[in-house]
Amino acid sequence: MNNRIDAHQHFWKFDPVRDSWIDESMQKIQRDFLPEDLLPLLQENQFSGCVAVQANQSEDETNFLVNLAAKNDFIKGVVGWVDLRGVTIEERLHHFSSNKIIKGFRHVVQGESDDFMLRKDFQNGISALKQFNFTYDILIFHRQLPAAIELANQFPDQPFVIDHIAKPDIKSGDILSWKKGIQEISKTENVFCKISGMVTEADWKNWKTDDLKPYLDVIFENFSADKLMFGSDWPVLNVASDYTEVVKTLEDYIAQLSVENQNKIWYENAKSFYRL
Repeated sequence: MNNRIDAHQHFWKFDPVRDSWIDESMQKIQRDFLPEDLLPLLQENQFSGCVAVQANQSEDETNFLVNLAAKNDFIKGVVGWVDLRGVTIEERLHHFSSNKIIKGFRHVVQGESDDFMLRKDFQNGISALKQFNFTYDILIFHRQLPAAIELANQFPDQPFVIDHIAKPDIKSGDILSWKKGIQEISKTENVFCKISGMVTEADWKNWKTDDLKPYLDVIFENFSADKLMFGSDWPVLNVASDYTEVVKTLEDYIAQLSVENQNKIWYENAKSFYRL
């Protein structure tokens, strides 16, 4: 079995005020999730490492993940948070660039207005990433894909990756507008896509593999094996599934691909995109 990288997971010490997005419907994840909780799951499923992604919008969060990575060598990279709209953004990026474990940044754009990524202050922050070799994770709902397409086209040299396949509404089966956006954004050379976060967009209690398949088909038809990577979205996935089930769902789907292409999706693409 080849090495595998989980390109998208989170850690937190649960704080009901700060983490108010984890509401009563998500009781299963209203607790701490730390490296010692993840490591056995990675080992059971042949993963040699992971990329820890911010869940909270603060520089404290970035520092928290950096400190965990310093103590746990299976955390191969950190996608942190920095205020991309801030007037001192270059100074902050310069500060973070001294720490090689930080590979890129993310903003929870799904919680912002649909035109957020087109604002001048945000784009000023995006324009500063490249000089420090930082990536950017695009976290959006599918209705925000038009703005993401515009962003990707405006910054053709900036490496972007779409989180959670841009959150289509799998539960309702609505696919058409999302599919159109995916077809468009996949044409841009600089945009990768994470096969992650799908089970939590489906019906948590009743989803079946067949519910995910049409969405996986679209992703694989539009992004080549060179631009796709696996992310578990642990521990959020626990509200709808478990780690091994999410891994197995993708294993089964890509079983017909060449070993080389499977290895790209499990390992090589994350490694090269994030410079692990």
